[in-house]
Amino acid sequence: MKSAGCSVLLVALAALTPGCAPSTKAVMETSQSAVALRSFQQRAFDTTNKETTLRTVISTLQDLSFVVDKADLDLGTVSATKLSGYQLRITVTVRPRGTTQLLVRANAQYMDQAVEDPKPYQDFFIALEKSMFLTAHQVD
Repeated sequence: MKSAGCSVLLVALAALTPGCAPSTKAVMETSQSAVALRSFQQRAFDTTNKETTLRTVISTLQDLSFVVDKADLDLGTVSATKLSGYQLRITVTVRPRGTTQLLVRANAQYMDQAVEDPKPYQDFFIALEKSMFLTAHQVD
């Protein structure tokens, strides 16, 4: 009798557990293919100066009203948040591509959902390309 009561309790707890566990499925799901997303999430730049590129990424994000949360030169990452009436998070990664280029990849989330619209990425990369050009030509 006592073991039957324990079994019922264990079954009830097991039934409740999945509903209580946090779900990361929504963050990981996208309606577009990974290749399509990557096509507008990344750009290659003809430079090998990772530090200057990361500094330019940081200043570009700040120009776009993002607040930089974390930056790591060794990892080549910058995370920032924009809180203008909504919460938009972006993580930008800079890594070598071959021997003469750096690959810059941006991943944005809006309210824990991956941003799949190309427009925000295009806006970021247009601003970054301008900043990279000005930095390369030492224009303030």
